[in-house]
Amino acid sequence: MLSLFPLYVSTFILSAGNGLLITLITVRASREGFSPTLIGLIGTSYFLGFLCGTLVATQLIRMVGQIRVFAALAAIAAAGTLVLLLQIEPVTWICVRFVMGFCFAGLFTAIESWMNGAASNEARGRVLSIYSLVDLLAATGSQLLLPVLGADGFVSLVVVAMLLSLSLVPIAITPATAPPEGRSVSLRFWQVWRISPLAFVGCFAVGLTNSAFRTVGPLYANDIGLGISGMAFFMSCGIAGGAILQMPLGWLSDRTDRRTTMLIATGCASIAGIVLTLLPTGGNPYVAYVGVLVFGAFAMPLYSLSAAHANDFAKPGEYALVSAGLLFTYAVGATAGPTLGSLAVDRFGPPALFTYIAIVHGSLVALALIRMAARPSVPKAERGKYKPELRTSPTTAGMRADAEA
Repeated sequence: MLSLFPLYVSTFILSAGNGLLITLITVRASREGFSPTLIGLIGTSYFLGFLCGTLVATQLIRMVGQIRVFAALAAIAAAGTLVLLLQIEPVTWICVRFVMGFCFAGLFTAIESWMNGAASNEARGRVLSIYSLVDLLAATGSQLLLPVLGADGFVSLVVVAMLLSLSLVPIAITPATAPPEGRSVSLRFWQVWRISPLAFVGCFAVGLTNSAFRTVGPLYANDIGLGISGMAFFMSCGIAGGAILQMPLGWLSDRTDRRTTMLIATGCASIAGIVLTLLPTGGNPYVAYVGVLVFGAFAMPLYSLSAAHANDFAKPGEYALVSAGLLFTYAVGATAGPTLGSLAVDRFGPPALFTYIAIVHGSLVALALIRMAARPSVPKAERGKYKPELRTSPTTAGMRADAEA
């Protein structure tokens, strides 16, 4: 485990830079006069690049190894951040964010494949848990840098470029040797549909709403008058909320029909979206903070709940395929989410973001009810145990399967 410490440090720095940049781009683009639709397209281009990166990252690592892939992609991502500063123009930003999405998919794949090769089967569960915690802390805490650095000028983007560059240092100087790339996992997402339509749509829905929240959420926070500090705290609450009910909802799903737990979670996420839609400009900011915390607490665990539900119906040997397929399904939803959310904002105003989110989760409620009527639940004795799932690269699917072997 000690040999993986440099990887955790690199993950923290990388996730902090990425988490700050996602929010910063929305705020800065808005101040530069970009329309909500353009901001949504910038977000979509990032997730489209990420989707493409997941398809080829493993092949790149097989060709030149984790360290070289990480070094090259970190350098490109840092340079891309500086291009955003040098050329403040929508088409350039869309193209740069596509490239950066591709880079981050490869960066996370390089880290996770290294962890997968270095950890024993018995340790993989702990490795994944620590990795998930590091990623969450970095993504949440980085939001609070925004009020300190400011969104205008060059300082914040330069700091992001520095973070992305510095993420290379722990990996570059570690005395450990990167292990060879392990087995790849197929991304046959239509097979996941046959195993569980509800899990397939659940991960797609989380992609639609999570990416829209991360990309367009700052516009909503600004519209209700939170200011730069309040906006940063608002986004932190939404991201951190995803950790609060992960295990309680998982515990409940292990003891009841998982679809009932999914129904509760997506229903509460939809209600939180309605509350945030109706919050007036200049209203009590604490209502907004609590509302987005509740939204994150119920919406974010839906990915893991969907994965657990699909695994209940999967056959032995299909678990890694299910995890990888659901990640791909999530990524497809995440690619469409920012554009759909921004179109709603452009047409009806920033509160429409959470109207869109409420509609998506409300639709998932309807599908869950239909599936509960159409298919009996898996007996409790035959169900697997709930485990939080990561949404960073298909490599985690192989890690999870190896840990359970």
